Amino acid sequence: MVAATTLFGLPDEAFERLFVDEYPRVVSIAFRITRDRGEAEDVAQDVFVRAYRSGRTPVRGWLYTSAVRAALNAIRSRRRRSARETRQLVLETSLGRSAERERDPQRIVERHADTQAVRAALLRIARRDAELLALRYAGLSYRELSTVLGVDATQIGTRLARAERALKKEIQRETLR
Repeated sequence: MVAATTLFGLPDEAFERLFVDEYPRVVSIAFRITRDRGEAEDVAQDVFVRAYRSGRTPVRGWLYTSAVRAALNAIRSRRRRSARETRQLVLETSLGRSAERERDPQRIVERHADTQAVRAALLRIARRDAELLALRYAGLSYRELSTVLGVDATQIGTRLARAERALKKEIQRETLR
């Protein structure tokens, strides 16, 4: 424990005494929140380092509230990290399944047939609708679409909905034949 007080090469008997007296209590407070002994000790060390760097001997209450705040931040950080790792795992798993499906010969033939049906339907709908759909699904925003097509931005949503209905109708008409 002495190592923590000489961390910066500045021995401070009052701080060392405070550290020895309060470290177990600060760890205990952090542990009640984190439920992880190692993480609670990390929190306590961070609290005491911040207190030491401040240059003045902290009040016990400051140590305790700092421990609570730091422990809550540690939990939030752990939760965010866990959510991020879960999302990454789900993504990797779904990409793995997608890759398997992409190699399936039946799926390749179906995807090719779907692509051909959409292309044929695009040729049968109004040219402005086909252009609008092609540009939108190429990733253009409403604002970009309005600029490129010379149409008021407030009309893009309505025009897209109409174009999508027209395309869907043409695809259905073709599949019913």
